[in-house]
Amino acid sequence: MEAEAIRERAAQYIAAESNPVFKREVEQLLEQGDMDALGDRFYTDLDFGTGGLRGVIGGGFNRMNTLVVQRATQGLAAYVKRHGETGHPSAVVAFDSRRYSSTFALDAALVFCANGIKTYLFSSLRPTPVLSFAVRHLKASVGIVVTASHNPAQYNGYKVSWSDGGQVVPPHDKGIIAEVRAVREVRSMRREDAEAQGLLVTADRYVDDAYVEMVKAQALRPELLRARGRDLTVVYTPLHGAGAVPMERVLRELGVAVQFVEEQREPNGDFPTVKSPNPEEASAMQLALELAAKAGADLVLGTDPDSDRLGIAAPDDGVYRLITGNQLGALLADYVLSTRKELGTLPPKPAFVKTIVTTEFQRLIAESYGAAVYDTLTGFKYIAELIRRWESEPGSPAYVLGGEESYGFLVGTSVRDKDAVSAAAMTVEMALYHVSRGSSLIRRLNELYEKHGYFREALISKYFEGQAGLETMKALMEKLRANPPTTFAGQNVVVVKDYRDGTTTVVSSGERRKDIELPSSNVLQFILSDMTIVTARPSGTEPKIKYYASCRSESGMELAEARRTVDEKVAHITQELSRLG
Repeated sequence: MEAEAIRERAAQYIAAESNPVFKREVEQLLEQGDMDALGDRFYTDLDFGTGGLRGVIGGGFNRMNTLVVQRATQGLAAYVKRHGETGHPSAVVAFDSRRYSSTFALDAALVFCANGIKTYLFSSLRPTPVLSFAVRHLKASVGIVVTASHNPAQYNGYKVSWSDGGQVVPPHDKGIIAEVRAVREVRSMRREDAEAQGLLVTADRYVDDAYVEMVKAQALRPELLRARGRDLTVVYTPLHGAGAVPMERVLRELGVAVQFVEEQREPNGDFPTVKSPNPEEASAMQLALELAAKAGADLVLGTDPDSDRLGIAAPDDGVYRLITGNQLGALLADYVLSTRKELGTLPPKPAFVKTIVTTEFQRLIAESYGAAVYDTLTGFKYIAELIRRWESEPGSPAYVLGGEESYGFLVGTSVRDKDAVSAAAMTVEMALYHVSRGSSLIRRLNELYEKHGYFREALISKYFEGQAGLETMKALMEKLRANPPTTFAGQNVVVVKDYRDGTTTVVSSGERRKDIELPSSNVLQFILSDMTIVTARPSGTEPKIKYYASCRSESGMELAEARRTVDEKVAHITQELSRLG
């Protein structure tokens, strides 16, 4: 974009932005003539990704700020009024601990109110799953949670949930964007006026108790929790986020005491004790692991700022071992499905749902208990959409459990998003069950590997900042399409799946079939001769390409040998992926 066009867009932004902090940021950049910084803020507008808006906080159309939030909400309000499923539309708005989250939440709520949409606004931070539950519980038309999930502190975001509690999917996402781009004027109103007119209502008393009761009702062995819950030592860190209050209450009422990592207990959008508030990263869990070692904990839990992702660790011969999202999903599948089968509560057509980049280890476990396994694209909204579809079609499968490799899980269907609170409650019950039988989570995981084969996954992320980075990402994906790799780590690529056009290509014959029945997505997958799966996927929330590798051994191999074999494969493939760009 030319410098003059950038200056023109900057002037438009300054004229429209009501927040003096963000307005002044852009004014100073214009005064300094910093065209690189201005270019990054104005070369494009923030767009909806896998869950809504997400970007760096600051002034500009390509940033998270009051104007961007208000315009997005104005467009969303227009869309809800045209396409909502009720004659009297309503909204729910929640927020987490990030910088400006409470400000943006109020900004959004007052725009809804000015457009005649009754809005339930939480008085303090709440997890994303509480927002999803609230939309369904209150029969609202739409919901917003202001969060950037696990991203670093400079980010904030805006997740939109539709009336089913799931994040928006086609055609709603495109429709909302079209309305946002058509916005010429933003309507807002004063908080006092909105409250006086009954348009703005505090959500807390309508939702909190009901959510906690729902989570507690998911327990499969409540009597075990009541009898022996105090025997389990649990360490928990909310990583300065929204999980502390609901997590402590749920576990306490189930009969389990929690020891907090006090340095990370209080909400703080600067996340001062971690580089990134992401339980996927070992460094974020370090303080929790240190406390666990002192306390002799049986289980370590960590949630991200909006408490939709759950990370755990468990003792393994005196050393605390972090358990990956793929492994925790496998353990939960094993525990929930085996327990419900034992108790006779599995539905006639039980369904387990995972994403295309989640380990096939989970498929083997779920199928061993008679569950059908379904794949979706990455993004929990696709799991929610599948649940909604099944509920509306007689004779469909019944969702029991599902999740993503990126530490997102959903037990039951009362929430339609990742729910770290209910997943943590189920994980605590599962850990207590294995401990009460003289076993452990690690021992059970090893038993599952011995039965189904050893699996290990790796993830490499390549970052591409700014406008030039976006073009580099696009070019790299097109290069992989035009000239796909023929081998990885000495193993031939036998099948290539392109989720953008829905095709599967058999490399040996060149046969190309249009057989992928999923929405179009910019994802490439390479299946190797030893059943290793390598995936390339641009992130929907950050400027990066994610490379996934999932390697496996044959079932029946001695576990130590299987580990050595698979670890070597992963190391070789990781090296090759690092060189892809």
